[in-house]
Parts: sequence; structure tokens; C-alpha cells
Amino acid sequence: MEKGVLFIALLISAFYSSSEAADSQTSFEDNFSIMWSEDHFKTSEDGQTWYLSLDKETGCGFQTKQRYRFGWFSMKLKLVGGDSAGVVTAYYMCSENGAGPERDELDFEFLGNRTGQPYLMQTNVYKNGVGGREMRHMLWFDPTEEFHSYSILWNNHQIVFFVDEVPIRVFKNNGDEKNDFFPNEKPMYLFSSIWNADEWATRGGVANGKTLTLPVFPPPPRTGGISTRLGIYLIPRKWIMLGCRGTLSFMIIARIMNGILNCLESVH
Repeated sequence: MEKGVLFIALLISAFYSSSEAADSQTSFEDNFSIMWSEDHFKTSEDGQTWYLSLDKETGCGFQTKQRYRFGWFSMKLKLVGGDSAGVVTAYYMCSENGAGPERDELDFEFLGNRTGQPYLMQTNVYKNGVGGREMRHMLWFDPTEEFHSYSILWNNHQIVFFVDEVPIRVFKNNGDEKNDFFPNEKPMYLFSSIWNADEWATRGGVANGKTLTLPVFPPPPRTGGISTRLGIYLIPRKWIMLGCRGTLSFMIIARIMNGILNCLESVH
């Protein structure tokens, strides 16, 4: 993979459960921290723009300083086309700072591709370090043309992955104690990162047309008004912009929508 740079502009305040608190002025440093490779990151003079680099050695990422149990979490993303094969941008929740053996995790992963080829979106669920619930989804639009929202609704009954308020995957709590694969006990941090996954991300690691080994799920029909019917409370927040220039031509622009349900529990 050729060398590239990821630019991330971050104007985000903390997660709050009320609109009054959401108006508070907070900085990125108050609520988020860099996970690894601090030498691959710098800030603008006003501290509101963060620049993360991806090269042959490493990528970079950030996480919240607090954990959250249940709620609605959303980003608006715009991808720019180009040769991004092997690059994965992840937006996910995890109960641990690292990929620990007992972690719970909820994943959105955006898998780069060769120039002109469509992006794939992958979702996954982990409980106690066990995953194997991957699904790869073909988007019904070009994610490079305009902003689209990608959201997670997480409560004790179900986990729903949304694209533009359309549920594309529902993972239910079946209540069966003998077969209880549902993460509902461990609060989770929120993460975003960019990293090199040449070995598997683009067409199973082979960018020559090899058939995917994981199933690809077509989009559901648009129904509209899903968030209203589910009683989701949204508070529009500020901007995250992820981007990469140079040979990778890879960019994401994201907007956080931090509407947290009343059942949200924050754990320091």
C-alpha cells in the first residue's frame, strides 16, 4: 500500500443525555483521546482540527474517555472515491481499550476498494471476545456523492444498525440463557480509527476479482420515519471530518449525532 495521509477535523463535545447539557462548550481533549501512534497526529492552532496519518508503518485512532451502556450513536459520512484498497475506516463501540479476550463490541467497518469499485460496509457483534457475526452489506447509493448517516441503536432488547434511518440489520436478545449471545452488561467506549487491512479488507485480501467468502446482503426497501417510530431522541452535534490525500485518495466526512436515550448509563 502506498503512503497516504488521513486528515481528521474534529469539533465534538461530550455525550450528554439532555439538550441543556449538550450546549456546554467542551473541547475534544475533554472527552476523547488518541489511542495509538501519537506521532501520526497533530492539531490545528485552535485545537479543533486533528490530523491523523496513515502510512506503511501504522495508522491512528481515537476513543471516548467514558463508557456508555445503551443509547443511540450516529455519524454522517461522506466517502471520496479513489484507490483505497486495503484501507479500513472503523466506527465502533467496545468494552475494552484493546481487542481483549473478553470484550463486547459493535462494529461498523468501511472497506476500501480499487478505484471505480464499490465500497463494502461490514457490521459485526462480539460478546465476551467471541465474534463470527460478520455481515457485509452492499450500499444502495454511492457513498462518495453526499452525506449519509450510519447509526447504532443499542438497548437491552436489540441492536439495530441503520443507514439513513433505514434498519439494515437487527440483532435481537432472544432471552435464552442457554444460547445468550447478546452484549448487554458491559458499558462501551466509542472509537474511530483508520488502519491497513491489506490481508483481508479488499476482496478477501486479493484485489483481482476473487469472490468474497462472506455473505453480501442487499439493502432493505426504504420505509422512512424509522427513528420516530422507535422513539429515538436525536441531538445534532458538531463535525468530524476524516480524509486522506495522496495516492490513497481516501476521505470520510462525518457528523456526530449524539442523541442518548434515557436508559444510557455513563461509566468513568
